[in-house]
Amino acid sequence: MLVSGFRDMPEERFESLVARAIEDLPPEFQSKLENVDVVVEDWPTSRQLRQVKLKHPTQLLGLYQGVPQTKRGRGYGMVLPDKITIFQKPIEALCRFDKEIEMKVQEVVRHEIAHHFGISEGTLQRIRGEKLRRGKC
Repeated sequence: MLVSGFRDMPEERFESLVARAIEDLPPEFQSKLENVDVVVEDWPTSRQLRQVKLKHPTQLLGLYQGVPQTKRGRGYGMVLPDKITIFQKPIEALCRFDKEIEMKVQEVVRHEIAHHFGISEGTLQRIRGEKLRRGKC
């Protein structure tokens, strides 16, 4: 169903897509996702947008908040979990069909998990650009 230009997927269905995206990760990545909460929110807050220097809520599809594994020292411990937030409404606004939403959720979850493993936004953009040039995206 299309409502005001946005898909309106039931929250439970969207959450199951996020859970499946995590389950589909290779085991070597799944085993290193200790102390990470993955949550679904409708929209990013204004604070979250400012944090990543974006102006419009449809620009932010996911957000990693925490200490990347590459930045953790020996004294790292007894801390709150890292948090990955996947934003449902911006993804729905970008995608026309349920299958597109499913593919975008997979992409966004992997993107945010890459940040957890210490891969920078610039590096991820460069990788994406290389894939596009080779026709793999």
